[in-house]
Amino acid sequence: MQAKFNPLQVIINPPGIQFGMPGDTIQLYVVVINQGDQSAVIDLYFVFDEVFQNLTGWSSSPRESLALAPQQNSDEVTFEFKIAANALPGTYDYTLVVDSPLHYPQDTPITFPNEIKVLLKEQTAIRANDPTFSIRPNTNPNKPLIFNPSEPLQVEVIVDNRSYLVDRFRLSCPDIDDDWFTINYPTTGFEGLGLVSDVTALELNPGTQGQILLKFHPPGDTLAGSYSPTIRLYSESSPDLVLLDLVYIQIPTNYRLDIELNTILGKVSRSLGKYELSLANQGNIVRELILSLKSRDEEELYTYKFDPTEVRLLPNRSAVANLTVKPRPWWRRPWFGAGLVVNFQLDIKDQQNLPLPNTLPQGNLVWKPRPWWQFILLLLVLLGLLGGIGFIIWRILNPEPLRLENFSASNSQITEGDEVTLNWDIHNYKQLQKLVLTGKGSQSIQPISYDFSNGIPETLGKGSANEIPPCQVKEKQELSCSNVKTGVRTKGNYTFDLQASYRNGIQLFSRNNQVANQTTEVEVVEKQIAEVVSFQANKPQYTKGENIFLSWTIARPFLLEQIQISGSADDGTSYSEPITYKFNQGNIADPKLQKLCKQQNTQMQCTNISIPAIKAGNFAFEIKAFPNNGSEKVSSKKTDSKIAILPKPFKIVSFRINGSEQPNLVFNEGESATLSWRVEGENIQVKLLPYGNDVKPVGSIKLPVNQAFPPRIGLLVNDISGKQQSQERGFAITVIKKVEPTPTPSINPLAPNLPSNSSPFKSPLPLR
Repeated sequence: MQAKFNPLQVIINPPGIQFGMPGDTIQLYVVVINQGDQSAVIDLYFVFDEVFQNLTGWSSSPRESLALAPQQNSDEVTFEFKIAANALPGTYDYTLVVDSPLHYPQDTPITFPNEIKVLLKEQTAIRANDPTFSIRPNTNPNKPLIFNPSEPLQVEVIVDNRSYLVDRFRLSCPDIDDDWFTINYPTTGFEGLGLVSDVTALELNPGTQGQILLKFHPPGDTLAGSYSPTIRLYSESSPDLVLLDLVYIQIPTNYRLDIELNTILGKVSRSLGKYELSLANQGNIVRELILSLKSRDEEELYTYKFDPTEVRLLPNRSAVANLTVKPRPWWRRPWFGAGLVVNFQLDIKDQQNLPLPNTLPQGNLVWKPRPWWQFILLLLVLLGLLGGIGFIIWRILNPEPLRLENFSASNSQITEGDEVTLNWDIHNYKQLQKLVLTGKGSQSIQPISYDFSNGIPETLGKGSANEIPPCQVKEKQELSCSNVKTGVRTKGNYTFDLQASYRNGIQLFSRNNQVANQTTEVEVVEKQIAEVVSFQANKPQYTKGENIFLSWTIARPFLLEQIQISGSADDGTSYSEPITYKFNQGNIADPKLQKLCKQQNTQMQCTNISIPAIKAGNFAFEIKAFPNNGSEKVSSKKTDSKIAILPKPFKIVSFRINGSEQPNLVFNEGESATLSWRVEGENIQVKLLPYGNDVKPVGSIKLPVNQAFPPRIGLLVNDISGKQQSQERGFAITVIKKVEPTPTPSINPLAPNLPSNSSPFKSPLPLR
């Protein structure tokens, strides 16, 4: 049969499968020859699926149109395929279509199926003479091979030896176990008859093609899902070549689960029903099951327990769960007959909501009837019921008596200033007519009466704002009272008595107005305060201007609010304003005091706390510790002896006549003498001799020199308190008489025989 002539001849380069890696660009070259007798317009375009569209990123098919005259060749048309950088390895199909619907409708379209094989990035770049291989059927992530567990999955590996050498090729699957696959190489025909000879490679001559059979048979416990084992081809002639490809395999999900319920003990009287549940996962997914039961009767007359309650099964694995069933309630157990049959059915839930068998096992439990001796027990119960009814009637006529219990203080020992509160419980308080509370002790206590004739008194049943009422009613007519105030706060020992009286006619067969009472004791102890244990100075005598160092010890410093230190003289005058040190819950607020004080056990010891010596005299110092708990009592202590503060030592700094301090001076009559002095000190008396008048510690005076000028002038300084010795400094003066014809007597303005109230220093002594 002669082949049909086609007026269009198409040349495609490269003609076969094309190879590329993610991110590569592949080019396809097409030449069209118009062998017909008419001019024609020829369209070139591609047909592909969504998978190929995602591979190349094309939103629409590339299209080229050619206008060719008869017997004319077209120019080479180039199409580029840009493989996406994230493309997965695999073989992707597409079709090139050459169509001329206007001029050759009967001969077109012409289709050319082709493939692009995306290689692994680890594969060696393929050169012109390198061997290649392909897999049939081809696969990609969207076109996997479906595995049937009943038969192995077989693929053909087609190897092309494009080199100029004879080569041997071996196949491997490096990323799956050996029990997953089997490789069959074709025989060479040289194996001897009756001899076992394994073919371990495919041998190909240059430029020839061969095939290797690869069978996949995953183990039975392989999980369902998608797998992509890597296939590597080894070339003995080119061992450095890395030739890789992937096969995409889909293992369908198998949900088969075998369940069987076996009865171990199905008829019981007092024990539990026992069953064994066998579970076998015959599928290829992991099963996580929750076990339970549901009743097949109108009522659920049992309780049950699975051990374990949850089961996890891997493929081809089995497990056993123990089930115990207990019939209930006890009064439903039959008295006669064959027994009570309890029907139930297994209820299993898959945590992943995977399919389960349509029918689940069912079971039943037979509850045997009661033994004969239980009839006697029933009779005794009826008799006891009648006796109980009689007791209830008797109790109605004679109610349970009132009981006063648990009468006690909230605390048997409290601190002065806190209030004594009492607690008590009264059973059957509705029988109570009156409650009287009395007390004896250091503080006078008036009896308190609570009248219950109209219910709980308002003083007990209602608390003040934001406070819980003292008394609250609990179940069974019990009145519980707590923290009932008494007003007692004073130090001493107290005894409280609580007396309860019945209502009239509350009991028919006993005396009315019975009395119940209880007694309790409370001790109110004195409130503790911070107490000064010791207080002393480091020495008995100081000089004014120095620091006085004091030390003290205080017990219970955590009760301190502040410390005050004060001093007083013999005449009662105050040394200075009191010195105060603040405390915050026993913590020292003054940083200076923090460094000099330390706490040991329950005492605080402060050493060498300095205060300035600002006054001279004898002073007694006292420390006072003020508490922070509201107590009015203050602990204080004075130094054992008075502290003497001496004035600063005085001294004559200078005493000059005419600027000279020489002890012997000579003056001519008629000259003048200027006296100047400076004395430092406190509480002193300064005298200028022989004039005897008190002068200021610093001063000067100018005197005329004459025959009445004293032969000795001195400066005398005395301590007014008498505690320091007097100091004196003076000059011996010689006056040379001036010879004159007629001497004129001079008047000495500082004559010592003047009255004391006419001191010569008042006029000539300029004090500065």
